[in-house]
Amino acid sequence: MKKAESAPLILKQLKKIYPDARCALNYETPFQLLIATLLSAQTTDEKVNQVTPSLFKDYPTPFQMSQAPLEDVENKIRSVNYYKTKAKHILQTSEILTHTFNQILPQTIEELITLPGVGRKTANVVLGNAFGITSGIVVDTHVGRLSRRMGWTKQESPEKVEGDLKKIIKKSDWILISHLLIYHGRQKCLARNPKCQECQLKSLCLRRL
Repeated sequence: MKKAESAPLILKQLKKIYPDARCALNYETPFQLLIATLLSAQTTDEKVNQVTPSLFKDYPTPFQMSQAPLEDVENKIRSVNYYKTKAKHILQTSEILTHTFNQILPQTIEELITLPGVGRKTANVVLGNAFGITSGIVVDTHVGRLSRRMGWTKQESPEKVEGDLKKIIKKSDWILISHLLIYHGRQKCLARNPKCQECQLKSLCLRRL
């Protein structure tokens, strides 16, 4: 079976297995999703969801966040990795959103990636989940790992993995495929000791054929 043939079959199965697959980060506005996604780099979604309630309660908008004392933001997010750098990026991004974009998040990748700490992955997360804009495919560690195991790509860099996935996944599924692969990567296709024998995809996964 070729990878172009396996992809739609695996996607169909994943939709059945995880009908409620969605972004695991908690947020109420596009801005809050942007900040939560920025915080999630090298940090689990669970940890991010623990620190954002206090952060968003005190500073829910770009303007209010831009006025926050750096030390207070650092204290609120101290338990996430690289919190000092992320705190600076949060304040810088909030200031730019306030003064350049009138507190309204831009809805293009080109504009979003000009914000401090925001790369293509973060931009795709925000555009797809906050605005329903199919700008690309979010490639995190789970998506990259499963894509290589399933034989969909041999690439290591997220950008090149994304390029390969775009060739075999319908554009209408670009947003959902990341959530499905993340769910499966957390529950079955683990980084260490993947549960291949009990995996519902074992008959389709090119790694097992």
